[in-house]
Amino acid sequence: MNTSAASPAESKDSAKGVAWRSLLGRYGTLVALAVLLLVNVLITPNFLQWQTLFVNISQVATIAIVAVGMTLVIATGGIDLSVGAVMALSGALAPLIFGSAFGMANPVIGLMLAIALPLVAAMACGLFNGIMISVLRVQPIIATLILFISGRGIAQVLTNGNLQTFSNPAFSYLGTGRVFGLPFQGWLAVAIAAVAFWLVTRTIHGRHLLAVGGNERAAELSGVPVRRVKIGVYIICAFLSGIAGLVVVAINSASDAARNGNLMELDAIAAAVVGGALLQGGRAPVFGALLGAVIIQLVKYTLLANGIEDEVALIAKAGIIVAAVALQQGRRE
Repeated sequence: MNTSAASPAESKDSAKGVAWRSLLGRYGTLVALAVLLLVNVLITPNFLQWQTLFVNISQVATIAIVAVGMTLVIATGGIDLSVGAVMALSGALAPLIFGSAFGMANPVIGLMLAIALPLVAAMACGLFNGIMISVLRVQPIIATLILFISGRGIAQVLTNGNLQTFSNPAFSYLGTGRVFGLPFQGWLAVAIAAVAFWLVTRTIHGRHLLAVGGNERAAELSGVPVRRVKIGVYIICAFLSGIAGLVVVAINSASDAARNGNLMELDAIAAAVVGGALLQGGRAPVFGALLGAVIIQLVKYTLLANGIEDEVALIAKAGIIVAAVALQQGRRE
């Protein structure tokens, strides 16, 4: 006789617990966002002001842009630690190009090249990551660690480790422009998320991407071009990181290779996970990543606006990631 079997009451309680965890896993991001907004309304001075909204949109846009790319990478079962270094590299290249003799003599062409060439360089970084992971079979965390270390070093070599300041109103529009009264980079982040959502839900590449993350071996046997999909997704992630790097430089009218994109990989991973991405792959909640980025930014803003030191925000982010992973476990059950 089995005496360890659960009673009907215990089974019912267990089922309720699983249901609650599943519910929190599905709507936990929205609940957390609502709680954060309510707390800020109650305790943060001047929270309900337009200037506060503009500041937060400016700060969150770059996290959101990179988090969208990171979500696509995570959906294939990978990870990209090089996004911050790619931001530093693209941000370092832009002022060098439009501030060069050719760029000064041909301002329009110089501006176009200052946007295009850094993005090409960023995509080359993504191609390197993709080949390392899909062709040479290097673990994603190791492959992207190479650029995590060397990418920022390359950026600092290009700039001799100096802070580059500049005055270029046309380029600075990326970071300071307004569309319908709201920061341009906020609209840019939403547009990028919409395109990524379309890519995932409406294209064959999106289905392949999720198939690779769900079961790579099965996807390969089904004829999915796994290598091409992986290379493509790392190129997309690097391209978006390059855009974020340009935006940060444009906001500050200065490029600091040592600080641009610093710890962005942690923010992007945290935003993706909080937004509902599963680290084992198979899901790409693009707009969830946007919400996750907003939560990460709001936590940081809440602490700073209430006089709490910036270092505490790192602990808070770690706590958020732990909570998000715990909710993911509940969702799987």
